[in-house]
Amino acid sequence: MSAVRDLFDDGPKSGRKRKTAKSARGKAEARDPGGGEAASAAYTAKDIEVLEGLEPVRRRPGMYVGGTDERALHHLAAEVLDNAMDEVVAGHANWVEFELAADGGVTVRDNGRGIPVDRHPKIKDKSALEVIMTTLHSGGKFGGSAYKISGGLHGVGISVVNALSDRMSVEVARDRQLWRQDYSRGMAKTKLKKAGTVQNRRGTTITFHPDPEIFGKSAAFKPDRLYRMVRSKAYLIRDVEIRWACDKSLLAEGSEVPAKETLHFPGGLQDYLAASVGDRPCYTPEPFAGASEINGEGRVEWAVCWPGDENGFLGSYVNTVPTPQGGSHEAGLRTALARGLRAYGELVGTKRAGQITTEDVTDGACILLSLFIREPEFQGQTKERLGMPSAQKAVENAIRDHFDHWLSGDPKGSKALLDRVAERAEERQRRRQEREMARKSATRKLRLPGKLADCAKNAADGTEIFLVEGDSAGGSAKQARRRDTQAVLPLRGKILNVASASADKLRANQELHDLIQALGCGTGPDYRDDRLRYDRVIIMTDADVDGAHIASLLLTFFYREMTGLIENGHLYLAMPPLYRLSQGANVAYARDDHHKDALLKDVFTGRGKIEISRFKGLGEMPPAQLRETTMDPATRTLLRVVIPDEGNPEDVDDARDTARLVDSLMGKKPELRFRYIQENAKFVEKLDV
Repeated sequence: MSAVRDLFDDGPKSGRKRKTAKSARGKAEARDPGGGEAASAAYTAKDIEVLEGLEPVRRRPGMYVGGTDERALHHLAAEVLDNAMDEVVAGHANWVEFELAADGGVTVRDNGRGIPVDRHPKIKDKSALEVIMTTLHSGGKFGGSAYKISGGLHGVGISVVNALSDRMSVEVARDRQLWRQDYSRGMAKTKLKKAGTVQNRRGTTITFHPDPEIFGKSAAFKPDRLYRMVRSKAYLIRDVEIRWACDKSLLAEGSEVPAKETLHFPGGLQDYLAASVGDRPCYTPEPFAGASEINGEGRVEWAVCWPGDENGFLGSYVNTVPTPQGGSHEAGLRTALARGLRAYGELVGTKRAGQITTEDVTDGACILLSLFIREPEFQGQTKERLGMPSAQKAVENAIRDHFDHWLSGDPKGSKALLDRVAERAEERQRRRQEREMARKSATRKLRLPGKLADCAKNAADGTEIFLVEGDSAGGSAKQARRRDTQAVLPLRGKILNVASASADKLRANQELHDLIQALGCGTGPDYRDDRLRYDRVIIMTDADVDGAHIASLLLTFFYREMTGLIENGHLYLAMPPLYRLSQGANVAYARDDHHKDALLKDVFTGRGKIEISRFKGLGEMPPAQLRETTMDPATRTLLRVVIPDEGNPEDVDDARDTARLVDSLMGKKPELRFRYIQENAKFVEKLDV
C-alpha cells in the first residue's frame, strides 16, 4: 500500500525515492496486472470459454428443460412426441406410436413426411437431419411454410433431447427409402446411411435413452405419467390415432396403465371431459362444449362443466403443448364465461349478477381448453405459459357468442348455474369482509355491539346469550339475568329475512351485523364453532304472533348462515308464558290458550276468584317473574332447535322437507307461501290476529 501511496504523492522526492516507487510499482504490476489483490484472481482472455454445438445444453440443462429432476426427464419425451404431433396438426400424419421399452428407452414413430435427409444448403457437409439433431435453433418451424401451426417454435427441442441422451437413433422413411443415423450426447456417432428400401412406410422414428450422467443412475420414466400425456394428446386431436405400448416389466402390479392400447377419441375435449368427470352430478345437464375458428388461421376448442361437488380442474393446451401455468388463452376463456353469465343474469333479472367475477365462475369448474394458433409466444423454453395478449381477445370473442347461445338454450340449467355462481360471489364478499375484520382486530380489540349486555365470564363454556325483541324486553332481561353467565342482546323489531334478501342487504343490515359480531363465530363457509363466544344462543321472543314471526326470522338466519351452530346443539328457543293465573296463593303460568285451559281444569279447582292476566310482551313482565319463568335454569323450559342430518339415511327425507319448507315459507316466491296457506288453512282452529 505504501508503494501505491507514493505513486499519487505530488510532493518533492529524491531520485532514490522515485526509483523505489518505480520498482515497487513494477513489482505490484507483476503481482496483479489488473490492479486486483492477487495473481490467483487474474481474469484474462484465457478465462473466456466458447461452448460449441450442444455443449451449453449439457452444461446448463436447466435453461432448456427446467432442471434435471423427474419433471425435466419427462419433458424429453414430451418434446419428441410434440414433433410427431406437429405433423398430425399440419395434416401430414394420422397416427403416432409411442413405446416405453424395458431398458427405459422411448420410441416415437409417426407416418408423416419424415425429416429431410438431403444436404443442407448452408452447411453442405451435413444433412438436414444431422443439422436438426445437433444444432440449436434449427428446424422447419421458423419460416411458417413447412408448419403453419406447431408446438415447437424455438428449434431447440429435438437437439436438446439428443444432447441429454446417452444414445439416440433416428430412422426416416422418405420416397420409399429408409435412412438411419445414430447419436450420443449431442454428437453424431455414425454417418447418415441408407437402411434399405420400403414400400408402404413413411415418417420419422426416434428412439432415445436419457443420459444417467445428467439425470442420475436411478432416473426412470413413469409409465402412468407418460400414459396420461399420450392420452391427453389423443383427446386434443379428434382424427389422430395414438398407439401406446409399454413393457410389462415396468408396470406395477394392479396398475391401471395398459401394456398396449390404441387411443382415438372422435369427441375430442368433450370425451376428455366426460372421462374426467365420470358420473358426478353437475349443475347443468349438458357441458358447455364446442369449437370455433379464429381469424381463419387458428382454432379453439373447449369443454366446461360445473360439478355439484365443486372439485374442479383446468387443463389448457396450445398447439397440443400443455400450459400448466395458463396464460392469455385461459384469461380469454375466463373473461368470456364471466361476462356471458353476468349478461345472462341481468337479462333474467338476477340482481346479484353484477357481483360475479371470473373467480366465481371458474372456481370449482372442470375446464378443458385447446388453442391452435400460428406463432404462439410462450414464456420460456418449457412452454408452460402463453404470453400473447392478442390470443386473449381472440379466444374471448370466439367463445362468448357460443356461451350466450348455450345459456339461452337451457333456461332451467342456466338458472341453477347462475344461482350457484351468485352464491359463490356472496361467499367471496363475506370472506373478504371477515378478513378485513380480522385484520382490524389484530391491531385493536374487536368492539362488541353497544346494545349488548355481555356476561362477566370470558370462556364460552356454561355461558348463554338471550336474543330479545326491543329495548323494553331487553331492559327487563338485563335485570333478570345472571350477570356472570348470561348476556342479553336486544334486537330492534323484525330482522331481515335472509332467505329472500340479497347479500348486499344482508351486509347492510345493522341488526344482523350486531348479532354476527356478538357471536363472533362467522357465517356461511367461514363459520367456526371454536370461535363462538357463548355455549347457548337462546331466542327469547314474546309468546304471541309477532314474537313467533321474529323467532322464525331468526331461525331462518341461523339455518341459512350458521348451520353449524344448530348442528352442534347451541341454538334454543325460550318458552315465556303468555298468561299468569292466580287464585289466592296459587300462581301458575300458561304458555298459550291450550295450556291455560288445561291449568284451569286441572290446577285451579278450588273456590275463589281466579285472576287471569295476559302479558303484552316480555317488557311488561316484572324482572322477578321473567327470571322465574324464562331465564332461571332451575325453573325455565328450553326447546333445543335441531335439523335432520342429511348424511343419515333415515333423516334424508326430513332434511329435504325442512329445506323445502324454509324455501316455501321464507323464500322469494310468494306463490309458494300462498299454496302452503291454501293446503293448511283447513287445520286452523283459532286465528290470532
